[in-house]
Amino acid sequence: MAQYPYVAIEGVIGVGKTTLVRLLAPDMKAAPVLEVFEENPFLSDFYADRARYAFQTQIFFLLSRYRQQHNIPEALMRGPVLSDYTFAKDSLFAHLNLAGDELAVYERLHTAMAEKIPKPDLFVYLRADLDALMARIAQRDRPYERGMDSQYIESLRLAYEGFIAAYSQSPVLVIDTNNMDFVRDPHDLASVRERIMSMLKQGAYQQMIPQFEPTPDEVERAALARESRQLGDLQRWQRAADGAHGEGDNLLQGFLGLTQTVGTLGAALAGRSAEERDLQPVLVGCLERLMQLANAADVDLEEAYIAQKLE
Repeated sequence: MAQYPYVAIEGVIGVGKTTLVRLLAPDMKAAPVLEVFEENPFLSDFYADRARYAFQTQIFFLLSRYRQQHNIPEALMRGPVLSDYTFAKDSLFAHLNLAGDELAVYERLHTAMAEKIPKPDLFVYLRADLDALMARIAQRDRPYERGMDSQYIESLRLAYEGFIAAYSQSPVLVIDTNNMDFVRDPHDLASVRERIMSMLKQGAYQQMIPQFEPTPDEVERAALARESRQLGDLQRWQRAADGAHGEGDNLLQGFLGLTQTVGTLGAALAGRSAEERDLQPVLVGCLERLMQLANAADVDLEEAYIAQKLE
């Protein structure tokens, strides 16, 4: 077992993987492992004619990624490792770009190499919609990415979503980056760092994670998180319970259910003395409906509560 944690950050082209690794590595005292796109001599030709240059491009990336990832176990003996890609995702690109005999050859090579590559202790998936991805790609203005086909990026985005849904080799942390700016907003960077550190502390590396002095804002956020952590646990339990009972994430249904339960609460309060009221079950019902509504809207009540209290 390695002495330190290996964290891999993944996501579609333009989502901000490399930027985030460069910003987080100093705080985490981690060795960055950055994918080197510019070394691939076929990349520009691939974006101009994907069908013609897909195999050469993919094999070059496979060998390059293997060379880098093969050295991670040695690096983990000296400290944490933070990578802006995983070896597993190489196969994702191959299945999008290759077919027939070329894909079969690739699969044999990838399977043999993957056995010697370590799995990350935490897989961080940065999610963004197509418009955000295309805007970021245009902003960084890499020569070989100019004029990149948005349909290709969307196919990658959808492939990543399916890849993450089926991924089971490591714990996964999903972060929506549509409204984040790691470079310009220190709160966004701190929020991501806190979530990564929190996930690692739940694993086997609680004593091995590098420590750093928190800012006053982070101290207050941590105190609020301690206050509300049970709410987050309840919300996750509610989602699992709803799923087990076949109840979907329906916003309208959740709203109507909450309205009905609040009406029951009003009736329980109207014209009754404190001794006559048994508010516990109806308040529990209100909380249950509220969590169902939040889950249907994909809102983390714990994070929302903390953010609002810090405003």
